[in-house]
Amino acid sequence: MPRIALGLEYDGTDFLGWQIQRDGRSVEAALAAAVRAVANEPAVVHGSGRTDAGVHAARQVAHFDTTAQRTERQWLLGINSQLPPDVAVRWVREVPPEFDARRSALRRRYRYSILQQPTRPALARRRVWWIRESLDGAAMTAASLHWLGEHDFSAFRAAGCQAKSPTRRLIAVRIARAARADGVMWDLEFTANAFLQHMVRNLVGALVAIGRGDLPPAAAREMLASRDRTKAGVAAPPTGLTLVEVLYPEHYGLPAPADDP
Repeated sequence: MPRIALGLEYDGTDFLGWQIQRDGRSVEAALAAAVRAVANEPAVVHGSGRTDAGVHAARQVAHFDTTAQRTERQWLLGINSQLPPDVAVRWVREVPPEFDARRSALRRRYRYSILQQPTRPALARRRVWWIRESLDGAAMTAASLHWLGEHDFSAFRAAGCQAKSPTRRLIAVRIARAARADGVMWDLEFTANAFLQHMVRNLVGALVAIGRGDLPPAAAREMLASRDRTKAGVAAPPTGLTLVEVLYPEHYGLPAPADDP
C-alpha cells in the first residue's frame, strides 16, 4: 500500500489546532476529508506534531496510506481543490512504508513574531503578538542560553500535556530584531528535537518578561530548575507562533524549505 507524504501550510486563526476535535474545526479533519475525496476511500492522516488552537504552519508535514493510484501532481491538485482557503498543500511525495511524519522527524523549528509599536496593528493582528513596551534583546539572548541542551522542561509545559517525558533537547534559539518606521518586529526562533504542549509559547512569555526588565536573565535558569509551571510566568498568545520547519533524514527525499514549490 503506497504511503504518501505531503507538506502543507495553514492559517491557524480559525482552527482549534491540528488534532480532530469533537466540536469545531481542525486542520487534521480538513485534510483527511480532502484526501478521502480524492482517494475515494477512507483515509487517516498523521501529522508531524499537534499545533495548538490559533497557531499557524508554514511547513507542517503529514502522511497517509492509500490503495488509490494517483500521480503526485494529481494528489497535489486534487487535495488542494478540496481544502478550505486557509489550508494549502505545497508538495506531495511517495515515501517508503517506514516513513512516519512524527517519528521520522529529526527536529522542528518554530518562529514567534512580536510587533512592538505604540498602536495596535490591523493587518498583522492574526500573525503577531502586539506589545507597546521596548524589549532588551541582549537580556533575552542571555536568558535563552540557560535553556540550550537537553533538560526537563516541566516548567514550560501545559498542565494538560500528554507527553510521556518532559525532557527535550533545545538545539538553538535565535532572536532577530528588525526596525520599522513606527516600531520593531522581533522574530524568536526555537529549534528542538521535539516540543511539549505550549512549550514555545511559555518560553516566549518568559523571555518577554525578561526583555521588559521585569526579571533578570538569570531567572530563566531558575524557572527551568524549578520544574514548576507556576514559576515560569504567563504563556504568549498563539497568534504569533508559526511552525516553519520539520527536518527529516535526506534519504526520504523530501523538499527542504527553500525547495518548496
